[in-house]
Amino acid sequence: MTPDQEALLTELFRTVLGDDALQLHDRLTAKDVPSWDSFNHVNLMLHIETQFKIRFANDEIASLRDVGELKQLIDRKLAG
Repeated sequence: MTPDQEALLTELFRTVLGDDALQLHDRLTAKDVPSWDSFNHVNLMLHIETQFKIRFANDEIASLRDVGELKQLIDRKLAG
């Protein structure tokens, strides 16, 4: 991801999860963030799709283990 893309992703996480101080790192998971529940997960994925102009398949979302894998998935979607 470019620095601008990472900044956008961080801002999306902060907005959706309601935590202005949230710091993203590759091993961050929903278990690490109290407000990252199933409802906010769906909202987060929808916001990412909208802002990055990409679409995720349900199985792609279900297989994600952490933010690092999400970044890699976004990169793959943007590349082709």
